Amino acid sequence: MSTAQMRSAGVGRGRLAGLVRAGRVERVARGLYRWTDSDITEHHSLALASRSIRGSVVCLLSALQFHGLTTQMPHEVWLAIDRRRGGPPRRRAVPLRLFRLSGACFSSGIERHRIEGVTIRVYSVAKTIVDCFKFRSKVGLDVAMEALREGWRERRFKMDDLWHYAEVCRVARVMRPYVEMEVS
Repeated sequence: MSTAQMRSAGVGRGRLAGLVRAGRVERVARGLYRWTDSDITEHHSLALASRSIRGSVVCLLSALQFHGLTTQMPHEVWLAIDRRRGGPPRRRAVPLRLFRLSGACFSSGIERHRIEGVTIRVYSVAKTIVDCFKFRSKVGLDVAMEALREGWRERRFKMDDLWHYAEVCRVARVMRPYVEMEVS
């Protein structure tokens, strides 16, 4: 929870400092706290990153890992932010890798999930696969192909959704031969 949430719950600065000293509350990052006895999930870093940068969306390798479509374990949380947003945050709770997207490419395909009491925004499976092809120089074509193969094999997306996001992100021509190879 943030300092503002603690204040709205009736916990002032002095009491918060006392809870931290007593070991009941842990300071995770500047302005972010958690109860020491709370459960930490495998997606804890996604919750912290989403709290650090409002309006961000979990993308690419982090989204693939969240959806269980890759064997890659990113050491950073990969987030998409709106291109019009100002500079990167000065204080980071976890290591981040930011990607600036604009328009429909940024705003389409967003799902909301609840992790450790925090609502995070994650791109859908189809949108994540399209993004992997769009940023294939960053993630690697092999990772994009693996995600496409696994997602199709597990029936995790509809082909119509994949083509819709490919058109929105302007990578349909790039993806066409790879998709035809996988689904035929």
